[in-house]
Amino acid sequence: MQLLTSKSNPKIKQAAFLVASAAARRQESLFVAEGVRLCLDAVKSGASIVETFVTTTARSKYEKELSSLFDASGTVWEIADHLAASLSDTQHPQGVFSVCEMPRTDAFRFVPEGVYLALDRVQTPDNLGAISRTAEALGLQGLLIGGGCDPFHPKALRASMGAFFRLPFQRADALSLLLLNAKKAGMTLLASVPDRAALPISALSKKHGLVCVIGNEGNGISEETARICDMKVTIPMSGRAESLNAAAAAAIIMWELMRQ
Repeated sequence: MQLLTSKSNPKIKQAAFLVASAAARRQESLFVAEGVRLCLDAVKSGASIVETFVTTTARSKYEKELSSLFDASGTVWEIADHLAASLSDTQHPQGVFSVCEMPRTDAFRFVPEGVYLALDRVQTPDNLGAISRTAEALGLQGLLIGGGCDPFHPKALRASMGAFFRLPFQRADALSLLLLNAKKAGMTLLASVPDRAALPISALSKKHGLVCVIGNEGNGISEETARICDMKVTIPMSGRAESLNAAAAAAIIMWELMRQ
């Protein structure tokens, strides 16, 4: 295992660029998973791991835990402890980083009886990650991500707890493209809105073949998206708040859809 000690090493610079840049991640179809748990989740989920960087301290501290990660990695580099700051998005890194290939999404297919969530320009990585984690936990068949935050942003990955390794999803700059494909597949499209005139989500009679859209944190669902959808649904609220956080609204809607 070769030891890297310089911040200017090309391998370190390339990995750091993937951490910092969504454009670089898309161009290279690579992303960086950080931390023992997330990197091991990548292994368990069958992700293709190009290379792993581990600090000298972490190699000693997590030797037993990391054996499967080292076996699954194309290359393993030991790095000096001070280089962890160059690759980390956290204040207190564990010193373990894996460069992974993005999962392929071209095989994504709608299940006729499935339930899906669509995200219209969700901007906050923590919201995106939390929504994916809840979607996987509740058994949804997948996510449609239109614009907004990169699902492989370090914060989104951490908040997802590895869900993006396992939950089928598609991403496009314009959600309308994904929704039109869903419509062609026979799915019913729901627009979730903070509107008392909309159908309460608990009163929805259809129980499968659904895609429900969650809007942007500040502006909600776009007019274009709303026009594509078949009906509007809402979460009944008796308090004075006019709307909910995107992740909270998504959790309630997903629970209700799966409960039905």
